[in-house]
Amino acid sequence: MKFQKPDVEQFFKTFGIQNFTISPDEKQLVFSTNLSGKYNLWAMDLPNQFPYPLTFNDQSCQELTYDKNGQFLIVGFDKDGDENTQLYAIQPQGGELKPVRIQEGHRHMNAILSKDGKKLYYTSTKDNAMCLNAYCFNLETEEETIINEGKDAATYLATLSPDESSQIYGKHFANTYSLAYLHKNGKEYRLTPETDQQHTVSDVLFVSETTIYLVTDYDDDFSYLAKYDVNTNQFSKVVSLENEDFKSIKYNEKSQKIYIVSEKGVEDFLYVFDIESGELKKLETPTSVIEKLIVTEDDNLYVLGRSATRPFNIYKRSDTENTWVRCTNYGVPGVNEEELVHPDVVTYPSFDGLEIEALFFKANEDVSNGHVILWPHGGPQAAERKFFRAMFQFLVNRGYSIFAPNFRGSTGYGLEFTKMVEGDWGHGPRLDNIEGLEWLINNGYANRDKILLLGGSYGGYMALLLHGMHPEYFKAVIDIFGPSDLFSFIDSVPEHWKPVMNQWVGDPVKDRDKLIEFSPITHLDGMVKPMLVIQGANDPRVVKAESDKIVQALQEKGRDIEYLVLEDEGHGFSKKENEIKVNRKILEFFDRFI
Repeated sequence: MKFQKPDVEQFFKTFGIQNFTISPDEKQLVFSTNLSGKYNLWAMDLPNQFPYPLTFNDQSCQELTYDKNGQFLIVGFDKDGDENTQLYAIQPQGGELKPVRIQEGHRHMNAILSKDGKKLYYTSTKDNAMCLNAYCFNLETEEETIINEGKDAATYLATLSPDESSQIYGKHFANTYSLAYLHKNGKEYRLTPETDQQHTVSDVLFVSETTIYLVTDYDDDFSYLAKYDVNTNQFSKVVSLENEDFKSIKYNEKSQKIYIVSEKGVEDFLYVFDIESGELKKLETPTSVIEKLIVTEDDNLYVLGRSATRPFNIYKRSDTENTWVRCTNYGVPGVNEEELVHPDVVTYPSFDGLEIEALFFKANEDVSNGHVILWPHGGPQAAERKFFRAMFQFLVNRGYSIFAPNFRGSTGYGLEFTKMVEGDWGHGPRLDNIEGLEWLINNGYANRDKILLLGGSYGGYMALLLHGMHPEYFKAVIDIFGPSDLFSFIDSVPEHWKPVMNQWVGDPVKDRDKLIEFSPITHLDGMVKPMLVIQGANDPRVVKAESDKIVQALQEKGRDIEYLVLEDEGHGFSKKENEIKVNRKILEFFDRFI
């Protein structure tokens, strides 16, 4: 029997997982997945791995936490991608979504339940849209109190002490400048020493009322594990690894161990630190990238992760066994994992000698059409990593190779590298991408007349800017919700983003000339190649007006431009029918130029 090549629907009917949690007795696994074509909560009664639905509201889940007594869950949903998360309670068996904290037009986040399940702590944009407030809501009496008012910067409740008498808050001044503070007995204590050097605290936890562990890059280029003594207010470095960024930590009281997820370039690693012995041990991981780690009271590990050829799945590692068992079994329908392409990890020197790491997904010779797609990633303070993208695997399967550089500003290469994009959205990162193309061409991986350009978010912005300033490199360009005018972008982001914009993007007054130069709308005359623009109508990060502006301006110039707007999506595509529609359009558009 002969079968046709996989169509776009097969790749994009690959199911995803947004979030997950486990019941206190580890008998129920609850996860947000799009089994029905839209995201809902589903559950499995372990060890049985057959899922059943809990919700039918067809919305993305941003908050998911189990009551420590196993009686209910607190869940958070937005509306068609608007990111205004509202909080509900639901029983473990599903059914009614009971509103808990609802205020339309505002976002509730970082939900934490008290040990007795009677109080809900959370952070919200309501009443303080720019700097945020933290609240304690009594689920029995429905009385609510403000426990912290944010000032100076967006302030998030991070965690509670074991007896819930004190809290730790994170202040987000910039993506590369975030501090943590202990609030105890009406006083505030900074967890890292005073310094003029910007640094970050990316995770924090209590192991007792008097001992706090945190992940920070204070006085270092890479994040490490540190300790703060509440009694003496002393900070000390505990353990670090060379050129490896610690990302998150989880604690198990029973074993007195801290589990650490680290990031090094395009991959994640997992370690266990023994508090008593001081030993750091590396653990095998089931995926290249770890999105979420849960450590249970019995010291079992659950991981949500993905690899380049394997989509989101949840895995379990028992304390008594050293092997990982897959709880879910998602793959690409109708396609063997062996048929998918692993990326090559390459490095090249940029215009100023800075070394740039990149992923190169090379189409097999028997299907290659000779074209290479440049993919500048979003963020920009993020990175392209060895994780599954249905879009990548589908396009490579159809003969396109994909080049994804981690230009300056990317994470996973140290604080100094990540800061390089701040105030320089349009110069260094742009030239890093161009130098990557030249490296491909000079090494025989790409033909100068067979290069395409595709990006989303900051990558969409970079696609527009590269098109406007370097059109000679590209046959066609696709922009997915990319900012077109940095002035209007700065003014239209969510309120709690605004305190970081001066450092992140630039000051509209002091940096006026630079922001004009770095705005794609300035370079319309260079945008002469065919273009497709894709936008979610409810996007709160890069609002629809950003895409409307560039499309209208190019239409007035008579350019070849197509515009696709998804009315029920935000900054991404959460509904299968929309995801399939978008990616079929991308394929049809690029195929015009083969």
